[in-house]
Amino acid sequence: MVTPESSLSISQDAQLVGTWTLISVLTERDGKQFDAYGPGAKGSLVFDANGRYSIIFIAAGLPKFVSGNRSAGTADENAAVVAGSLAHFGTYVVDEPGKSFTFQIERATFPNWQGKNNKRSFVIVGDELRFTDPHASGGGVAANIFRRAK
Repeated sequence: MVTPESSLSISQDAQLVGTWTLISVLTERDGKQFDAYGPGAKGSLVFDANGRYSIIFIAAGLPKFVSGNRSAGTADENAAVVAGSLAHFGTYVVDEPGKSFTFQIERATFPNWQGKNNKRSFVIVGDELRFTDPHASGGGVAANIFRRAK
């Protein structure tokens, strides 16, 4: 377990390595703040020691597809799933002096991000990882909070 005291002797890169579970994504857009994926959302962020990552966000209560076939969803079912989930993976680079990391996105469920580098300012306090997304996929600025998985 990384504590604030021990974080002084461990590089930020090493602190990130591991699996993190989603606590919340608080987004500010148009002067309003809201939880982007709603209460009960689940998510996971994994940083491996070789510089690869994967991240996924899934809202609670996504509709089941009446057809039982994800390729045959209705327009409303498909829209709800797109609005209520996000995933991407690739490599990451840590800028220790800048207290940031950059996702180098290979693939994403938001295709506009594919091939892009998305920089995030971050802080780790105890078992919590907090980072800011200045250009959230749904618009606005998102404050992401994850807890180290046990």
